[in-house]
Amino acid sequence: MPSLKILVGSQNPVKVAAAKEIFTQYFPEHTLDCQGMHAPSGVPDQPLGENDTRIGAENRVKHLIKHHQADFYCAMEGGANQFSYGPATFAFVVISNGKHTSIGRSCNLPLPQSVYDKLLAGEELGHVMDDLFNTENIKQKGGAIGLLTNHLATRESSYTQALLLAMAPFNHPELYNK
Repeated sequence: MPSLKILVGSQNPVKVAAAKEIFTQYFPEHTLDCQGMHAPSGVPDQPLGENDTRIGAENRVKHLIKHHQADFYCAMEGGANQFSYGPATFAFVVISNGKHTSIGRSCNLPLPQSVYDKLLAGEELGHVMDDLFNTENIKQKGGAIGLLTNHLATRESSYTQALLLAMAPFNHPELYNK
């Protein structure tokens, strides 16, 4: 079987599992070596706004490309924003093969205003949710998504969907690389 090396710009097991899942789906005939690696985001630990969140994911992938060799590099960066319709959390995902890069975004999870206000005050979403729901390290488990959807969706499922969609340019390079 041919093999693929995939590097994930995080050691968070949720992010590594999401990447492994989508690459397994897209490359079922390959043996995968999917590893999480430290890669700095260059943005605050709790990015606020779409730009900082996207830039954080891009920076993680750029770091991996600069320092490591792989077939694919990917990163997921969770952020939050105050939209005109209310606060929400979301993630940007970036996938690169070193030559071409694709950027995707997850769906929004509406946040209570009180939670978003704590993010504005400098707290991280995972810590706020741990305090609210009496959990420990929820960001490496189901995340705020799991807690607020009664575990019908999870942080991993949100990342998986965004990564699956971000793979489109790699499936049809003749359409995207013109």
